[in-house]
This record gives sequence, structure tokens and C-alpha cells, in this order.
Amino acid sequence: MIIDLRVTARSAALPRPWGPDVPANHVLVCEVLLEDGRTGTGFSWTPQIGAHAVRALLEHDLREALVGLEPHPEVVWDRLWRHVREAGGGGITTIALAGIDLALWDLRCGGRGLADVLGRRRESVPVYGSGVNLHYPLADLVAQAERWKAAGYPAVKMKVGKDDLHEDVERVAAVREVIGPQTLLMVDANQRWDLHRARRAVAALAPYGLHWLEEPLPADDLAAHVELRRSVDVPIAVGENVYTVYGFRDLLTAGACDVVQPNLVRVGGITPFLRIAELARAFDVPVHPHLLPDVSGQLALALPLPCMVEDVEDASLAALGLLAEPYPVAIEEARLRAGPHAGLGLNWR
Repeated sequence: MIIDLRVTARSAALPRPWGPDVPANHVLVCEVLLEDGRTGTGFSWTPQIGAHAVRALLEHDLREALVGLEPHPEVVWDRLWRHVREAGGGGITTIALAGIDLALWDLRCGGRGLADVLGRRRESVPVYGSGVNLHYPLADLVAQAERWKAAGYPAVKMKVGKDDLHEDVERVAAVREVIGPQTLLMVDANQRWDLHRARRAVAALAPYGLHWLEEPLPADDLAAHVELRRSVDVPIAVGENVYTVYGFRDLLTAGACDVVQPNLVRVGGITPFLRIAELARAFDVPVHPHLLPDVSGQLALALPLPCMVEDVEDASLAALGLLAEPYPVAIEEARLRAGPHAGLGLNWR
């Protein structure tokens, strides 16, 4: 039986800030204590805003509802979701639930690693280099692309969405020149466009061979995504700002996307992530986890369809100095492997 929930706030400065408004990432380490003395550890995460609100939900609403339950991740998640969703259908509510759900999965694993408990399908998974770099001067962007190329990444992703489309074209062309024709190139607009601008951008960037276009439109504009996918040849990737299984169901049934990218924490943890992955498999749509490779990389080893793991330069939990060695995953020669650890393998400093 669960007897307590403890929450500890951590912040870590980003070595490469994601812009003037995102200098750090914020983590809430969640410990779920059982009456038999065992403790499971998970975390909630937000790169910019909301950490104080998430902590308040955890300590003042979810803790009371959690204590006294049996530590079954799926049962607890469903019960707590019904309890907390009055505060919102996604966002701070699902981010808060993730901290508890991850801790419960840490407990469920016992002495085995997460990938093995879920059913490991592969020993390693390819990693793509990713950068939050729209604010980078062109020279810095090119230097980053050169680092990705030197590291041997099979694919890279960069930001687009400048006010002047010609500037986007110049930057994409420069990155393509550095990485060469064989490396996959994805671009991410982070919801900056409307349908008209997205169509114009796809046409302008087509010569550079895009592997996918990510978040071109507001995440909740389903009709526009359907129309964009119908009218362009570039695969559409969405999901980092979709918070529920229902949201992914609607995208898939409407034919709005070619790739889904659930964020492990934003959707509420491992329990809903796995439900989304099974739903996507029914539509034969691959799941490429969004960020947080320390844990999402372990999930990728067990996903039913082939995928890649996103490694934003110097932004994993380990790279931010939030974890102590041994780390749960290692990236070598552009492939991610999970270490021989128990549970999630997160050794918080």
C-alpha cells in the first residue's frame, strides 16, 4: 500500500539556452513510498513555466488521493486522472500525473530494467541530433550541424519559423550542405504557422529533401492538419503538445499525421504513453518519442514499430547534471543503449 508522496524541486541551467525566455529546465522528483519500505522514484518536467502549479497539484491534491492505494500503475493512473481532470484535460494535470506514474513503474520493475519489463524488441535504437536553435545566428547553426555530422548522426532536426521565409530557406540550405544528402533532415516549426504559411514553407523547402515537418500548425487545430497533410508531400509529425490518448486518437482517425511524438511527461507518464503507442500501431504510424532520452530511450527499445530517439544537444537529464553515474542510457556511435540497471535507473544528484 502507498503511504506517502514526496516532491523535491530541481532546476538546471541549459548549457545551450533554448532562447532568452528558456534558460533552464525544471524537474520535480517524485518519490512514492510503500508500507513495506520500498520507494519508487519518478519525475515531472517542464522546460519553461508551470513547475510551481504542478508541485501544488502533486502535494495538495494528488498526494491525498494517492495515499492508501495499491501501487498498480494503470489502476492508479485511471483513478487519479478522474480525480484531477476537473483542473484541466491536459497540461499541468498530466504533467503532475507523470511524476507518480513513473515512480510506480520504477517500483513495478523490481530488479529488472524498464525495457526488459516492457518487452525489449531491440538492443539499440538510432538517435537523431536535435537543436532548439531558431535564435542561433547562422554561423552557430552551421557549427551545430557540423558537430552532428562529426558525431555520425543518421538524422538531424532544426527549427524553422522565422518571420522571413527566405531566412528559413537560407538556414535549411546551410544545414543540408553541411550534413550532406544521405543524412535525414527534419524541420520543426513549433506551431508558428497557419495553413497558408505552412504550404508556402513546404514548397520553398522542398528542394532540401525533408524527412518530416514537425508541428507546423497549432497543435489543437485538427482540421488544418488534415488539410495540410492532404495537400503536401512532406510527412507531418505531431504530438509533443498533445496530452491525452483521445487527442492522439483524433489525429490518427482523421488522417492528420504520418508520425506521432508523445512526450513521456506531458501525456502523463509511461501508462498513457504505452496506450498511445498501441493505438498508433493500429494505424501503422510510427512513434518517435519527444525529448527526455534518459527514459524515452528505454521505451523506444520496446516500441512495436521502428523509431528514432531525439537527443537535444546538451539537454538530457544526465547532460544537465541532474543525474549521477551510472546513467540509465548511453549514446555511442549515434545509437542509444540502456544500461544494466533496475527500474528506471535514475540516480538523482
